[in-house]
Amino acid sequence: MVRLKDLETGKEIGSITDEQFQFMVDQLEEESETDTDYYLNKTTIDMLEENGGDPQLISVLRQALGARDEMEIQWSRK
Repeated sequence: MVRLKDLETGKEIGSITDEQFQFMVDQLEEESETDTDYYLNKTTIDMLEENGGDPQLISVLRQALGARDEMEIQWSRK
């Protein structure tokens, strides 16, 4: 399991499976091999959904983004 946290608020967003996390890794850009955060906005989440993202993953990300335009999430392994 991989834990996701909202970098702005410090609150835990939720947990996702290793498979859901691997999908995100494959789809999103990392700045370096040690990077543990991702920038997200509505367009990014829509792209993840269009590319076959698991509905639970998409739901977790949309709920975390809420009414904001953008956010950064940090991940860590449980």
